[in-house]
Formats: sequence, structure tokens, C-alpha cells
Amino acid sequence: MSESKKMNLTTKVLLGMALGIILGLIFNLTGLNAKGTFVNEFVVNGAFHIVGKMFVNMLKMLVVPLVFFSLICGVCGIGDIRVLGRVGSKSFALYMLTTAIAIATAIAIAATLGIGQGLNLETAASFSGKDAPPLSQVLIDIIPKNPINAMANGDMLPIIFFSIMVGVSMLMVGKKAKSFIEGAEIANEIMMKMVNIIMALAPYAVFALIAKAVANLGLDLLASLAGYVLVLVGALMLHLFVTLMIVLKVFSGLSPKMFISKIRNAQIFAFSTASSNATIPVTMRTVTERFGVNNSVASFTVPFGATINMDGTAIMQGVATVFIANVYGVELGMGGYLTVILMSVLASIGTAGVPGVGLIMLSMVFTQVGLPVEGIGLVLGVDRLMDMIRTAVNVSGDAAVSSIVAKSEGKMDVDVFNDPTAGMFDTDEAMRIDPDVRAEMAQAVEAMHNK
Repeated sequence: MSESKKMNLTTKVLLGMALGIILGLIFNLTGLNAKGTFVNEFVVNGAFHIVGKMFVNMLKMLVVPLVFFSLICGVCGIGDIRVLGRVGSKSFALYMLTTAIAIATAIAIAATLGIGQGLNLETAASFSGKDAPPLSQVLIDIIPKNPINAMANGDMLPIIFFSIMVGVSMLMVGKKAKSFIEGAEIANEIMMKMVNIIMALAPYAVFALIAKAVANLGLDLLASLAGYVLVLVGALMLHLFVTLMIVLKVFSGLSPKMFISKIRNAQIFAFSTASSNATIPVTMRTVTERFGVNNSVASFTVPFGATINMDGTAIMQGVATVFIANVYGVELGMGGYLTVILMSVLASIGTAGVPGVGLIMLSMVFTQVGLPVEGIGLVLGVDRLMDMIRTAVNVSGDAAVSSIVAKSEGKMDVDVFNDPTAGMFDTDEAMRIDPDVRAEMAQAVEAMHNK
């Protein structure tokens, strides 16, 4: 097949997503996915589940080593602790700003449209709130008692702290650490090559993940909660295409159009996996190779954002709070809405790295403003689909902030960002092993054995 006719990865993934949606709807609407059927047991919750789960596990497999080696290289690449402090401060401020704007916008839209008013919804689903750790404990836990244990559990903030400490210590050691730095650079390059290999499998995995989700969710739940779903999706899209793009343009001067066209791959991965952490390898590749962000910045801002940036989750909280308040006839008032905004911004830090973070944060907000926590059961059925969409928004926010911070620090190649073809993924190239390299490696191994 000629180069001009070859489909790029984004097209393949979009095709896989479209086919997954179509097949999922067919299975759901025709009753083929009814509980106990062959399709349900062996196709949707069998083959599709296995393929999707294996793919997500492959992505998660790379997160810890990629963040560890990339951050070490990033710290050594910056070489100045004060610059690292500026990068951290800017990232934190921007993440908190976009989260506050996100939930304020969501509440304004939901309250204006009055979603949930006059509804008498019943649900068999129940929800019991879980206690999130207090902010003081989260701050304490940033410093790992056992870094190996933190890596095993995938706790991002402790991993980030330990990696930065290792990088800073290597700078202080100086020339003696040169070989270690070179080793970290090689390891980081190997991890990025593994990202390419896994991305080559993405179209098939995305097909399986989407087909399973649509087959199990169907349209019934969406119909019963149409007002909630439409307002939530609308608020998410407004934040993605308007708020984030205005912030990007104002603070960096970069083209929103180019940003949207290049972030698509990371968004699709985030949508398919519903996990910002699992998408870290793809987001890292996108911001460094497609946007031209220097690894010294991206290695910090991307995993940091995946942990504390909750734009999409904050929007869900705002819409869900207004929706449930209207369903139960509770008047929150301006004071209640301000409490929701403040709680959501603080909770985005306090619940960092906690599984099921969206619902935990929502239960905290409900408790604070006097709404019944069991009301979450009303929106629980569509939360999986909404989680997929809001994760794509979260990842877009991570990439936008990374670009802004890198541009402000002179750590971005703007020519790469403005080049539509820069860093484009070639599936064939990703899976190719150079014959000369293979022969050279074989000779090296043989020489080692002959010693």
C-alpha cells in the first residue's frame, strides 16, 4: 500500500471506535447481549473484556517506569531546582484555576436549565459514600515510606516526589552520576518505544472496549436521564472546546485548532480506558513528539495533572449536584453553590490517586451541602459512559497546561507544535526491527557469552 493510501493511527482508532459502537448497539438492541446468552458470556464479557483489559493493563504496565525514568531525565535536563519549582507552581495554579472554572460553569449551566425539576425518578441502584483521606494525610503521604511499595501500588504523588529527589541528588553528585543519567535516558527511550508498540494495537483494543461498554449500557439509561446526560456532555464539550482553548490562547498564544487536531489520539485512549493514569504514556508521547514540549517539563506536568487535574470530574459534580438537588426539591442557594465549588477544588487535591475518585468526591460534596448521598444511585447507571467522556476532558487539560508551562519556560519547540505532521505515528515503523541493529545486538550477546 502506498504512503498516500496508508491509514494513520488516528483514522484506524476512530474506525475501531465507530465499529465498536455499531456492534455494541446491535448486540444491545436486538437482545443478543441478554444475561446468560452466548454473546453476553463469551463475546461481550468474554473476548471483548479480555482484549480490553489486557490493553489497559499494558498501558498501566508502562506508567510507573515511564514516569520514574522520564522525571529523572527531566530534572537532570532542567538542571536548576528553581526552574523546577516554577514549573511546579505554574502547573498547580493552572490546574486549580481550570478546575474552579469548570465547576462554576457547570453549576451555572445546570442551574439555568433547571435539570431534574419535577422528575420522580426511582432506581434500584444504591450508593454508600466512602470516606476520602483528609488533606493533611494526603500531604503526609506524598513522601513515601517505601518508594518500592508506592511504585507497586501506582501511587503517583509519592512516585513523583521520589523521582524528583533522585534526579536532584544525581545533580548534586555530579560527574560520578553520569553513567546513571545516561542509563536513565536509555531506559526512558526504551519505555517510549514500548508505548509505540502498544499504540499499534490500539484500534483493536478500542473496538473491544467500546463494543463492550455500549453493549452493556445500551440506550435505555440514557433516555431516562436524558436531561442530566445532555447537560453534562454539553458542559464538558464547552469546557474542552471553549474554556481550555481560551486559556491556552491567552497564556501561550498557541493555536487552539492545531491543539485539538493533535490531541485526538490521547483523547480517544482516555475515552476508551476511562483512566487518566493509564493514558499517561500516550499523553506523554503526544505532548513531547506532537506538541514539541521538552521532556523536562512534560515528565512533571503530565503525571502531576493525571493525579490532581479534575476538570471533567468537577463538571460532573456540579451538574450532578444541581440535578439531585432539584430531584429532591432541595434549594441550595448561592452559598450552597459556592460551597460546592470550593469543596470540589479542594477535593481534587485531597482525593488524588484514590480509586473511584469521582464518586468519592461527589459523596463528600453531597454531605457538605446536605444532599442525600443515596441520590448518587440515580446517576450511577450512566457514570461509566460519563467517566469516559470526562477522562478525555481531563487529559486534554493536562496537555493544555503542559503546553502553556513549557511555552512560558522556553521549553517548547513551537515549530513542532505548528507542524501538522510532526510526530505522526507510523504503525509499520513502530513494529519494525532494523536488521542491522538485530545483527549488532546478536554479535554483542555472542561476544558476552564468549568472554
